[in-house]
Amino acid sequence: MNDLNVKIYADGADKEGMLALNDDPLIQGLTTNPTLMVKAGIADYEAFAKDVLTFIRTKPISFEVFSDEFPEMRRQALRIRDWQDNVYVKIPVSNSRGESSIPLIRELSKEGVKLNVTAILTIGQVRDVADALDAAIAAVVSVFAGRIADTGRDPMPLMRACRALLEARPRAELLWASVREVLNIFQAEECGCDIVTAPHDILGKARKFCGMDLAALSLETVKMFSEDATKARFHL
Repeated sequence: MNDLNVKIYADGADKEGMLALNDDPLIQGLTTNPTLMVKAGIADYEAFAKDVLTFIRTKPISFEVFSDEFPEMRRQALRIRDWQDNVYVKIPVSNSRGESSIPLIRELSKEGVKLNVTAILTIGQVRDVADALDAAIAAVVSVFAGRIADTGRDPMPLMRACRALLEARPRAELLWASVREVLNIFQAEECGCDIVTAPHDILGKARKFCGMDLAALSLETVKMFSEDATKARFHL
């Protein structure tokens, strides 16, 4: 994994895990979102973010707006931007009513806000985002390849097409989001993605299993079955 060109970001809201992964040289950035924060039991969004930022000072980290109204999204985005220089502001590609965020994305990017445009699943959305981003401002375009795969579609052709669409925006990085398994990290590399963001548990699995001899893994699996059956005291 150390030989990959794609940058690996950690996705989560567990403070202990975030700080540990921030110290890991393999991890080059971090992301989170409101859903992960709720699952982690976080009640005070800003207090949590500012606490984490006292430790994560140089690697890029993304925090998402949580309003469903564009004027309030804008206010939150500007506030989040000012927390620290390494912060990217996550803006969903639309609100929950399906209204496009493109005008807001264009406005914020023109004002120099580093954006992470999220919840993207279509080529059309990537095309619109690419057109809205200021070419001089750093940005991340997060395409949820894992969710595309959940529908039974192969995300790799779409991700390659997204890569081509972003060629005219060299400061806009393509991110493979919603990783489901370790293989996705290598698929992101193959597609030419700039970044792949993986949950903490997938990163742990990658550390343990990546490149492991399959015969050794087979034996480990058999041992697991045997040990679990013994612990359960199964009998026939």
